[in-house]
Amino acid sequence: MRGLNLDQLRTFLEVVERGSFSAAARRLNLTQPAVSLQIRELERRFKVRLIERLGKQAHATAPGRVLVEAAQRIFHECDLVDATMRRFCEGWIGRVRVGTTLSSMIYRLPPILNRVRLDHPGIDLVVTNAPTPNSVENIVQNRVDLALVNLPVEEKRLKITPLCPEQLVAIFPIGTRGVPDEITPDYVARQALLVEHPSSAAHPLVLGWLSAAQEPSSRAPMPLGTIEALKSAVASNLGMAIVPEVAVAMHMSDFIVRPLQPPLPRTLALIEHRNKPNDPALTIVRNALLTLQTVGTIQPRAAKRRQTKRARGAGASA
Repeated sequence: MRGLNLDQLRTFLEVVERGSFSAAARRLNLTQPAVSLQIRELERRFKVRLIERLGKQAHATAPGRVLVEAAQRIFHECDLVDATMRRFCEGWIGRVRVGTTLSSMIYRLPPILNRVRLDHPGIDLVVTNAPTPNSVENIVQNRVDLALVNLPVEEKRLKITPLCPEQLVAIFPIGTRGVPDEITPDYVARQALLVEHPSSAAHPLVLGWLSAAQEPSSRAPMPLGTIEALKSAVASNLGMAIVPEVAVAMHMSDFIVRPLQPPLPRTLALIEHRNKPNDPALTIVRNALLTLQTVGTIQPRAAKRRQTKRARGAGASA
């Protein structure tokens, strides 16, 4: 079968849309015989009648109406191809797919992504939220290019770059009485504890820390979906929670925030496939994410408070 002629398809759509061979000819800057010839060629190719005349009006037949829908889809795809190719001439650099933990997406990435958008508008950024195990699998299967995850991650096919430490802290409703300066597993075992969903990286971390309590908790922790859900539940006086300090750094006055003893740290890391081919867009986004390493030099507020308090105590004893 001969290749489909897009000019004939476009002429056919014009005739149907305008209901007239002469009107289509004027729109396409063609003669009416030229328009009639293109329609005949199209009908000869498909061996069906596509246009019927009712007086001076031209209408699509039943096969013609089907062809109209198909032709519209074809030209839509053609427009997408044109737009894609045009981006290469207008400074398009590439597409980068980034996976991230939800906490990083909410509390760490917005200024970085905004800066990439402003400085490099030719980069298409596709950002998806996924738990660490899913992001590891997505990198291995080449469904994403870069991912922010919580360590530990054991996968030989990945290049793993630690970025910054994150301290987990305990938060309580404002007005809670008798909250100690440091929160131990034994103290938490006596409280109503709210935790992230079991699929989160923090869930086993928190439960592992809590297992050090001498007396097991009399009630199971209440799992909620996200850190923001935990914060809302704590603010509603439903219990306490253990969350990354970065999640409450801007909202310290909304909660009673205490450090954990023993401390419960975790490390945010950047992962990518060891065999991933490099390109300019990937390099730009990777370097932007690597700026998170500077956060590691910033001492968490809860740790600062601990050290200040100990220093005061040492000064007093001296």
